[in-house]
Amino acid sequence: MYIRLSSLIPNADDLLALDVAELSGVLLTHLNSCGVNSGDSVVQRGLISQHNFLRNLEGHPEYPNRQPEVSQALMEAWSWLQGEAFLIPDASQPAGWFFLSRRAQRLKSRTDFAEYRKATLLPKAQLHPLIASKVYSAFLRGEYDTAVFQAFREIEVAVRRAGGFPDDLVGTKLMREAFRADSKNPAAPVGPLTDATVPAAEQEGMSNLFTGAIAVYKNPQSHRNVPTEAIEAAEVIVFASHLLRVVDRLNPP
Repeated sequence: MYIRLSSLIPNADDLLALDVAELSGVLLTHLNSCGVNSGDSVVQRGLISQHNFLRNLEGHPEYPNRQPEVSQALMEAWSWLQGEAFLIPDASQPAGWFFLSRRAQRLKSRTDFAEYRKATLLPKAQLHPLIASKVYSAFLRGEYDTAVFQAFREIEVAVRRAGGFPDDLVGTKLMREAFRADSKNPAAPVGPLTDATVPAAEQEGMSNLFTGAIAVYKNPQSHRNVPTEAIEAAEVIVFASHLLRVVDRLNPP
């Protein structure tokens, strides 16, 4: 079904207020619908003409009082879609003819596009496999506090298992015991996950890193709802993934 831009965003002010990536989702939804009972020549034989698209905007303005501004914003979105490999120039045609990539064709609605953008914030392939398996689905559902909590719970479980600690030793106390170090007394006994090959100050720094991470990112999630934005949650989960890899390195199989 052909979807007009103005049916997606009826008000020009609202359209112009969107950032370029958000507007790109609107444009992609429209382009995916073009050629299906659209009554225009934007799409021909599966190819999209940038020239015809612009001419169609001018000849059938959907935002009459703001059309020049809207057209300029849509061209910014068009360039964004090109840069993200959604719109691909057709090398067999003169300049200005494009086709939608396979990925673009799968994102037929603004909701599809929003889910795609959310997923790209958290690079699943770069996460520790255990973190990815436990938190990725929750992240995509927008359950950011849950995803962060689960990521740091996996660190806690891994540290407890690696150090051979009892189940009732949890949180910051667990981290202090596992990475126990004393820079003022390097001869003091160290924890089972303390890296004895590095200086005592670095050992203590690692203890502080894990203890602080659990205190800041897991414990608050355990006791209250902590609202988290997608980008912030993604950054924290990537950090958790790094910490889990450190545990793997200090406790090889």
